[in-house]
Amino acid sequence: MKKKRVLPIIMLMCIVLLCACNYNRKSMKNEYVEKDGEKEYAENTDREADTDRQIEKGYDLSIDARQRAEAEEDCKEMMGLILELYKNADKGCASNVVIADEVIDQMVEKLKVTGCPVTITEIYSNMENYTKLEDFLNAAAAGRGGSAVVYEIHSDGGIGRYKYSYDGKDMYVLSAKAAWNDDKPVITYISYTRIKEWKFTDKGYFCYELCVPEYPEVTEIVDGSCMVRVKPITEENREISEKCVLGLAYQGNNLLCSDWDADHMEHLDYNGMYEYLYAMKYQEQFPSGDYPDGIPKGEFERLIMEYLPVTAEEIQDYAAFDKEKQTYAWVRLGCFNYAPTYFGTSFPEVTDIRENEDGTVTLTVDAVCSMVLCDDAVITHELTVRFSEDGGFQYLGNKILDDGISNIPDYQYRIVRE
Repeated sequence: MKKKRVLPIIMLMCIVLLCACNYNRKSMKNEYVEKDGEKEYAENTDREADTDRQIEKGYDLSIDARQRAEAEEDCKEMMGLILELYKNADKGCASNVVIADEVIDQMVEKLKVTGCPVTITEIYSNMENYTKLEDFLNAAAAGRGGSAVVYEIHSDGGIGRYKYSYDGKDMYVLSAKAAWNDDKPVITYISYTRIKEWKFTDKGYFCYELCVPEYPEVTEIVDGSCMVRVKPITEENREISEKCVLGLAYQGNNLLCSDWDADHMEHLDYNGMYEYLYAMKYQEQFPSGDYPDGIPKGEFERLIMEYLPVTAEEIQDYAAFDKEKQTYAWVRLGCFNYAPTYFGTSFPEVTDIRENEDGTVTLTVDAVCSMVLCDDAVITHELTVRFSEDGGFQYLGNKILDDGISNIPDYQYRIVRE
């Protein structure tokens, strides 16, 4: 009788234990599922947070597959249009290929027929079909969305493609670059970046600053400034710019970045300007190795007096001159006598030419800086010159307008005069 009672009890206990075990296994299983779910949720959240952070930073943005394919196909198509020109061009033996200017111009003509804006990486170069980019920028300035694609031919025969887009709030650029590898186009670079700030100037420059890595991500400054000439420079302004001011610019001499005239020439850096005037006259770099002990008096003074209304006696008084050796000092521009500035990278651009009653000509010149300053007129100055019948000219004076001299660094003389 007891055995009959014990058996049901034992069976009941087994059932209870079995249910308990099944419950525990289910609980453990649910616990693992919940943990895996939490892990997956956490990973997804982290990925979304990384994406949000990258979007906020504005650079290395993810590129839509369709947009990427379109950029790559467009680059290769454009490269195909200039393939024969590239294959037949003289590339020399150097590892860094530089295509002749006339061939680059022919490449521009090839791409021009597509109707897309096309430009090259040269100072004073004009953009073909520029009105398409101009219309886009004017529309963006008015708050209307849209896009425009610009192609840039590089000196090695490669191509850059820049698609600018505006969504009514922010502007972006999808940049792609293609190069040649055994006469075959290859995509070497592609990125998608938000433009932090931009402006379309009255002169016709598209100036913008890209979002770039900043401290503490990087310890060195990354320059995200870009400048694109949209509206063309006139042929006359280009010719005068190349002839009279490009060779001097704003680094290593102060002829264009100081106030002076024929009666006040004592503060010009004659020792610094000599190499630039030499290059302008002889169309070759100054052979400094030929003058280890200085530049002979006669050579130095003849060249300076050809370009400036100054006497030999005044040059000796104003410049670093060794009376015993009868030579003028010259040293190469370097870290010991020049502190690099962004202004020094500017290039001069003639924007107006005015003929005066006395036969002289006054050139209005802007200092254009495409780097960090990203300004198409850091300073504006009036340079007065006199042209001769043989095609030569002489500088007569320079005047910086609108107190612009206070906005640029103090000039550092190449050689400290005693």
